[in-house]
Amino acid sequence: MNRKVKISLIIAGGAIFILLIVLLLFRLVPEPPVVSVSKAREALSAARLNKAGTYSPVPYREAEALFDSAMANWQKENKRFIWFRDFEKVKKFAEMSGKKSAEALQSSTLNAEDLKTRLIHRIDSVNNLILTLDKLFNSYPLEPEIRTRISKGKLLLKEAEIEYKKGEYFRAGNRLADSEDLLLTSYQSSLANIEEYFSAFSLWKKWIDKTVSESKRNRSYSVIIDKFAHKCYIYYNGIRKYEFTAELGINWVGDKRVKGDKTTPEGHYRIVKKLSKSGTKYYKALLIDYPNKEDTERFRKEISAGTLPRSADIGGLIEIHGNGGKGIDWTDGCVALTDSEMDIIFDILKVSTPVTIVGSAVGLQEILKGK
Repeated sequence: MNRKVKISLIIAGGAIFILLIVLLLFRLVPEPPVVSVSKAREALSAARLNKAGTYSPVPYREAEALFDSAMANWQKENKRFIWFRDFEKVKKFAEMSGKKSAEALQSSTLNAEDLKTRLIHRIDSVNNLILTLDKLFNSYPLEPEIRTRISKGKLLLKEAEIEYKKGEYFRAGNRLADSEDLLLTSYQSSLANIEEYFSAFSLWKKWIDKTVSESKRNRSYSVIIDKFAHKCYIYYNGIRKYEFTAELGINWVGDKRVKGDKTTPEGHYRIVKKLSKSGTKYYKALLIDYPNKEDTERFRKEISAGTLPRSADIGGLIEIHGNGGKGIDWTDGCVALTDSEMDIIFDILKVSTPVTIVGSAVGLQEILKGK
């Protein structure tokens, strides 16, 4: 073998040796934990999509912090010379982040389901409260401020239901809490008002019993107006024969005190005049004897006590008349029925027929039980 061949072989061998050394050195370069980091990123993304940050915030924040630590250590190691890099911390933080993300995903699912269940029960409860409010106070002359609060509470409930359907349970819960506050406080203050009004129920009951007994004793007709139920009951011989829906004075709660207060009076009265179509602008009318002796005496006591000004007028011209059927309370203190109902009672009732007007024919507890 000549000298040139030997030199070529030596050079080639040396090159191969160097190449093998280089390859060996590159194999010894630490590899970044790409798989671990990728899995951690996917786990964190899955937790985020499941709203773990909302429904399981503590483990989710820990998972985020661990992932950030993994990425920060990776960047730190990349700045070192390739053979001096150490990715063990990167891998460790990534794996810990993945576990925390899985924990956050699981707990957020459970928490969301629990919140969802609790919310639907609360939504049902508030809807039932609204039904109660509507039944008790739909036609009750509440203060405008309370009406506004009830309307706002109903609107917030609708918004809560929309957020619930969208899966935004925390937002739904916040709106529901505001709705509950408005509706509950409105209910409590309104209930206190109605309880005060119904404190006269025992007296109303005596008036009703007396009127029905008189009807039975005399085998005659009598009229009972139940203001709370908005009913006009016609009795004959102590038995209820007719029941009509009655529309009242705009401010019907309580007894009438003065002219212009738009309150339908309460007490024992009698029909003193029958007005046909030509005698009234309300189709037909039955004039009652308000103010009677009791009304006048109470009015004078209030004047003397200073609870009414001396210039006050007790008012009068309270009737049961037609033009009703509007579906709202609209009179100045009278009782309005439909024209067809007025035709019925106008024919069967006569002058001197008793007319008893009460706040309610049924006790408040019974009303609340049936709400």
